[in-house]
Amino acid sequence: MAAPVETPGIGAFLRDRPNLIRVVAVGLFLALWEYFGRSANPLFMSFPSAIGFAAWNMALDGSLLKAVVASMIPFGIGMTISIVGGIAWGVLMGRYWLFEYATDPYVNALYAIPRVALVPLITLAAGLQVGGKVTIIASIAMFPIIINTYAGIKDVRGRMIEIGQAFGATERQIFYKIMLPAAVPFIMAGIRLAVGLGIIGIIVSELFTAASGLGNLILRAANEMATDRLFVPIVAVAILGVLLTELVQLIERRLSKWRVLERERAGL
Repeated sequence: MAAPVETPGIGAFLRDRPNLIRVVAVGLFLALWEYFGRSANPLFMSFPSAIGFAAWNMALDGSLLKAVVASMIPFGIGMTISIVGGIAWGVLMGRYWLFEYATDPYVNALYAIPRVALVPLITLAAGLQVGGKVTIIASIAMFPIIINTYAGIKDVRGRMIEIGQAFGATERQIFYKIMLPAAVPFIMAGIRLAVGLGIIGIIVSELFTAASGLGNLILRAANEMATDRLFVPIVAVAILGVLLTELVQLIERRLSKWRVLERERAGL
């Protein structure tokens, strides 16, 4: 007698379709928001259809696109500085004990200081335009990358390095072929954190510095008590955060294919 064929359960079906779960979860959230938001005071809360209509009008008059571009330019510059500088700093800390001992107190101290408290000082030194915004973003986003890169370099097992040395690998080869690939998941985790902090940084900088970008739209809508238009830049920021995080995860999968294969073999 042939063995009965086991049919996969609903759990296995959903596990293989993560995007379906995400779409259903977002759709359910929007439906509940629409239902309860319509009965709320419009001065304090709006609902998705009203926000979508306001976003359409802002897209037609060009104010939304102009604000997004104005925010993304300093954000892109600040994140580039944060990624390049953060990885370089973290690698130096992980590789050279003298640099680690000399800079570790400053990294921990600056990471713990709320950057909002330094905004007035930064604006006095760097100005109210793009330079000030870039400085604020870099001062917020760089430290998670430094700390995660440092942790990734330090996490490389001694046995892996010993195997490389036993096969005659040079210090340069050990760094590029063993240490750096092993640290990629740590580095990308730091960049994911930095993306979220960088978005916070650009909004904070626009609220405190020059009146431009998405932060300016938030401030103007709040002053006019236009709750539907207030939510438009907030939703835009959330969408940008999701897209940028997905982009970082895609790059991580490309850079660490060996890790993806290990997880697939383990059934994770």
